[in-house]
Amino acid sequence: MAEEIKEEKTEEKTEEKTEEKVKVPEKFKKLVDEVEKMSVLDLAELVKVLEKKFGVSAAAPMAVAAVSASPAAGAAPEEEKAAFNIVLTVVGDKKIEVIKIVRDVTQKGLKEAKDLVDAAAASPQVVKENAKKEEAEDLKKKLEAVGAKVELK
Repeated sequence: MAEEIKEEKTEEKTEEKTEEKVKVPEKFKKLVDEVEKMSVLDLAELVKVLEKKFGVSAAAPMAVAAVSASPAAGAAPEEEKAAFNIVLTVVGDKKIEVIKIVRDVTQKGLKEAKDLVDAAAASPQVVKENAKKEEAEDLKKKLEAVGAKVELK
């Protein structure tokens, strides 16, 4: 019983220290207050919505790397990658079409997309990072259809 009380006090002190260190800018105070009032289930749902809306993942990058870097146990099947980096290796003859696709996918301006494609002519360039499998394969098909060569890493 006494150990439980000590643990609770230690946890409370840790939480207080964490809260003291975080300075919330005035423009985010209302949003932070709303998030603090939400239940864990509501927060989990919010995270899923934001991931879908913005095409991002809330998973810690280091955790994913650690899991993929760990040696596989003898008979355990290798897990399939969930996120891919799309690397443009060869531009091909239809450079303008490749630029259009890169521009659409990356939401970059014409100059930035052109610069990326031009750089890919010299050395492989990452078009998009951490894309989901379906998105990565779809983009690869689009780029290969116009003569470019792409690697999924």
